[in-house]
Amino acid sequence: MSAIDCVDTIAEVRAGLDAARSRGASIGFVPTMGALHEGHLALIREARDRDDVVVVSIFVNPTQFNAAEDLAKYPRDLDRDLALAAEAGADLVFAPQVAEMYPPGATTWVDVEGLTEGLCGAARPGHFRGVCTVVTKLFNIVGPDRAYFGEKDAQQLAVIKRMVRDLDMRLEIVPCPTVRETDGLAMSSRNVRLTPEARAQAPLLYRALTEALVAVENGERDAVRLKAGICGVLADADLARIDYVEVVDAETLQPVVSVDRPVLIAVAVFFGDVRLIDNVTVGV
Repeated sequence: MSAIDCVDTIAEVRAGLDAARSRGASIGFVPTMGALHEGHLALIREARDRDDVVVVSIFVNPTQFNAAEDLAKYPRDLDRDLALAAEAGADLVFAPQVAEMYPPGATTWVDVEGLTEGLCGAARPGHFRGVCTVVTKLFNIVGPDRAYFGEKDAQQLAVIKRMVRDLDMRLEIVPCPTVRETDGLAMSSRNVRLTPEARAQAPLLYRALTEALVAVENGERDAVRLKAGICGVLADADLARIDYVEVVDAETLQPVVSVDRPVLIAVAVFFGDVRLIDNVTVGV
């Protein structure tokens, strides 16, 4: 392979990786929808440190979008993404067209029950079915030894880990810490769509979560009061419209009454038509 190759067919990916695998090379995989930012690049660098060959997929997966306008607005700039992926250490980029991933007549879906019904799944029916289906297909195409996912998308990470376990997939899922802007805002491809006013208010998401962490450290265990505290901080952002504020079991993602076990404190908030998510994990 050259410094970085970009292919758009399954056959090309498999041919290139079969050759690498025959040499005994380990394959690290970072699935993305493009619009790469420092969070994605951190995943690529982690894969570069741990694996011999690093593959990045760039595919805006239509089956995980609930609204056609959201799909249409998703930022796309393949040339920029290729340059960033190469700089971070990727060897191969797989950037297929929709027809390559979903041939005519495709009717098979992968659905993980339970973990997908709350949090983002409640407001986005079918979203995780689309995620699990495309990730399964990508795992089958690439055949990685390890795949790297960010902890910002905590529910997605939990769902993918469960899917890999339940379906006996032969790879390791590697969680990587959330990468943040200097003001605390979690990096996301959606951030570029924020208006200047919304961008100024968006760091309140992490501030609210941080104050919840401090409250737990100071002895607060009641989930209702923790959620109320988060909502109180977010009330200072007049552009914010809360989708959810939840305190859930870190493994099952089911709501808890008290922080008496490891929990995930998660939020989803709209700023205009841009929906941002963030979370922190609390271990007790």
